[in-house]
Amino acid sequence: MSAILVITEYKNGEIRKPSLEVLGEARRAANGSGAKVVALVIGSGIDGSGLGAYGADVVLTADHDALASYNPDFYKTVAVQAVKSQNADVELMAATDMGKDLASRIAAKLDAGLASDCLSLEIGDALTAKRPMYAGKAIATVAVKSAIKIATLRPNMFAVEGPDESKSAAVEALELPELTSKQTVKEVRSSSDAKMDLTEADVIVTGGRGMKDPANFVMLEELADLLGGVSGATRAAVDAGWCPQSDQVGQTGKTVSPNLYFMIGASGSIQHWAGMSNAKCIVAVNKDTAAPIMEKADYSIVGDLFEVVPAMIEEIKKIRG
Repeated sequence: MSAILVITEYKNGEIRKPSLEVLGEARRAANGSGAKVVALVIGSGIDGSGLGAYGADVVLTADHDALASYNPDFYKTVAVQAVKSQNADVELMAATDMGKDLASRIAAKLDAGLASDCLSLEIGDALTAKRPMYAGKAIATVAVKSAIKIATLRPNMFAVEGPDESKSAAVEALELPELTSKQTVKEVRSSSDAKMDLTEADVIVTGGRGMKDPANFVMLEELADLLGGVSGATRAAVDAGWCPQSDQVGQTGKTVSPNLYFMIGASGSIQHWAGMSNAKCIVAVNKDTAAPIMEKADYSIVGDLFEVVPAMIEEIKKIRG
């Protein structure tokens, strides 16, 4: 292993937490091997000099107006150029929406093996990872033995190392190849809701069909705010038009791994379980003792959510003064 290339993501001028997790894991894998950790920063008007404190030996910048917004063709071209310029044999990125899309494109271009949505990682002669299969019903151990090895890491599964302000990284500009694409990004529309992305949250409070009305999600948002988290929704709640699709957790929504996950007024179908089974602690609130989530949860509260949740909110307020 000569170099580990980490493709980072920025949002509103700040590096995303999943990218810091990947940098920390790259640093851990590189220690003792002699390999260098290279952080690739792609965008327009970017810096990235602070990434040395999080484990990067070198920060490689790809700065161009055309890279201000994610274009898969442009980003793939830049990433392939970075792999070649650094002679990188391992490439890592977070299993975010962008990371999952980009990793497969790079793997196809470089004829590289890809392990996606990894829960753990070991890098030696082969890249060995544990990853979920069959909607989370099984955890597989896979080994990537190709010359170039690529992996995406599930957010919130790896510790963030640093910042160690005594560490710094050399910043180098990547010589950009010609950027060509058959598609054009004309506009990027951001949600009016500026809350944290579900995949990055340490606490998630999710509501299902039992919430009965979209207006009732306000109390879930209040509970989430008190705990420093965000609110989510099941597919049933999203399909009913109560919540935006960006709030959906499950097999057809977001895959999350928070420290604390509340499941309120929802049965916990296998499709939903596939998206949140890696939560460290699960608390369920439901009147139905036979709901699947009640058996799987670490703590199950049998009761009317419209009585239980307000009581929880009041107790938390009392504790916090």
